[in-house]
Amino acid sequence: MTRSQLAQIASHLSRYRKIDLAERVDDTIVKIVFDRKHDYYFDMRRGGAYIFRTEHYRKVRNYNAPFDVVLRKRFNNARIERIEVPEGNRILRIVVSAVSSYKAQKSVLQFEFTGRNTNIIILDENETILEAYRHIDADKSFREVKVGIRLAKLPPKNFPDRKEEPIEDIDIWLYEAYRQQETKKIESVRAQKRKEVAKKIARLQKAYDALEEESKLEAQSDALMEEANLLLANLHRMQNYQKELTVTDFEGKTRTIRLPQETRTPAEAANLLFKRAKKLRQKARYTYIERENLLSKIAFLRHLDQAIASAKTLDALQLYLPKQLRQQKKSTKEDTNIETFFIEGYKIMVGKNEKGNIALLKSARMNDIWMHLKDIPSTHVIIRTEKKSPPEEVLAFGAKLCVQFSDVQPGSYLVDFTRRRNVKMREGAHVNYVDYDTIKATKE
Repeated sequence: MTRSQLAQIASHLSRYRKIDLAERVDDTIVKIVFDRKHDYYFDMRRGGAYIFRTEHYRKVRNYNAPFDVVLRKRFNNARIERIEVPEGNRILRIVVSAVSSYKAQKSVLQFEFTGRNTNIIILDENETILEAYRHIDADKSFREVKVGIRLAKLPPKNFPDRKEEPIEDIDIWLYEAYRQQETKKIESVRAQKRKEVAKKIARLQKAYDALEEESKLEAQSDALMEEANLLLANLHRMQNYQKELTVTDFEGKTRTIRLPQETRTPAEAANLLFKRAKKLRQKARYTYIERENLLSKIAFLRHLDQAIASAKTLDALQLYLPKQLRQQKKSTKEDTNIETFFIEGYKIMVGKNEKGNIALLKSARMNDIWMHLKDIPSTHVIIRTEKKSPPEEVLAFGAKLCVQFSDVQPGSYLVDFTRRRNVKMREGAHVNYVDYDTIKATKE
């Protein structure tokens, strides 16, 4: 953001008389509401700070660091005295006064758009630092930013003469600035998340490809079982020292059976062959289960990739594979048959397969919200409520997850939901439920 643009924005903001609300809505973004209904956002990220406007911006969480406490205290319901851009610097200063029953209190909110050293500093009327977004020690910079000291002024710079066209409509320009930044961010985040999902799919596919064929395992089991039965049928013909036996099998063919080297007698060899045949049969059965499990997880991730590919906003994208979920999985063991999402502080769990659906039904609390497609086989969704009533936005997102991760074609579907106490488990993940409501959701 150039100094000329900043000066024009400052002139535009000077028409307002009051700040009703000042709060951090994201790690680097401060929202200011002027004259009750005019929202402006100040994104102070390093190397990319800018000011923007948008109709909707979801607050990431409630911030209560010392900076946020002072910001609210000093600037909520404050009267604006002036908004200025000092000569020779890309700094926007908002000077306010908050009138209490005791005395008028002046404060300065200073946004520093200084490349990699962006900052937000709160000052009193004597330019003493009350708080700052980034604290800077004296050993790291000639200009210390620390609570309780007087803030040194930045030396003025000679900005190159640029013939910039005046901004005709500041608000339209700020809305467009957000749209452009949002588009770039969406595509960057989308690519990152799809790459992460692709890696997971590749890892599962590799495990799937490494599985032995059940038919081969079963054939090996049958062969060992036949050899064991032939040995038992011919024990009377064998000596303990024999290591092989030529016999006529059950189909009338001549064949030679070699006894395992670790066995001492033909009877011991027959028992060992029976055990090996049984293990191979069990391995074939478990391989089938593992194959189905891997296929269901791969299918789930492909649904997730479709959801990421079709997401139209950054808010929607951030709900998939959120950072807080990845951090949580490092510290706590998660059921690999269940995927977890977060929205507005609510935890939403989705079953990846029948095993995951059953686990959800068994672990859900009585007041949790359960969701399922109406009259269609689908994944199960549980919204952890903590005995609260989830807002419509949370219910809508839960319903969308239910549709998105079910094996159905793109389109609009009805999703039934009710408290878990109204759901009765039958066989497997099949249920009966009563006292339910219905919501509509779309699969892109």
